[in-house]
Amino acid sequence: MPNPNITFDHVHLISKDPKRTANWYVDKLGGEIVRDGEVRGAPQVYVEIGGGAMLIVRGERPGETTSDKSSLEWGVDHFGVKVKGDFAAFCAGLKAKGVEFSVEPRDFNPTTQLAFINAPDGVSVELLNRKDQA
Repeated sequence: MPNPNITFDHVHLISKDPKRTANWYVDKLGGEIVRDGEVRGAPQVYVEIGGGAMLIVRGERPGETTSDKSSLEWGVDHFGVKVKGDFAAFCAGLKAKGVEFSVEPRDFNPTTQLAFINAPDGVSVELLNRKDQA
């Protein structure tokens, strides 16, 4: 049984260049920067995507050491966003903006189309178009 006291709040990304990364989500996925500041010594930018999903993009904090992703790792692999309307046209628009696809748009099953794009800092974003939820 679902717990009505719990709802999804955000995805938190660590970025080499938080402002550049946040602007990537604005430019490529139509996000909106709703807050930009510093938290615990690091830049932190809040990007709303799709009318409610929140991405928090922050830089390296003093005393932290981060490294590039070199391969598949345990933990979160990707996050997904729903695309309503013409999926092929949406994906073509991303390609025109220079977005790289790690998985080209395709039919996953009779009711779902999907693709994966490469976002900054090694982040993978799944694009989903569910025909039964259009």
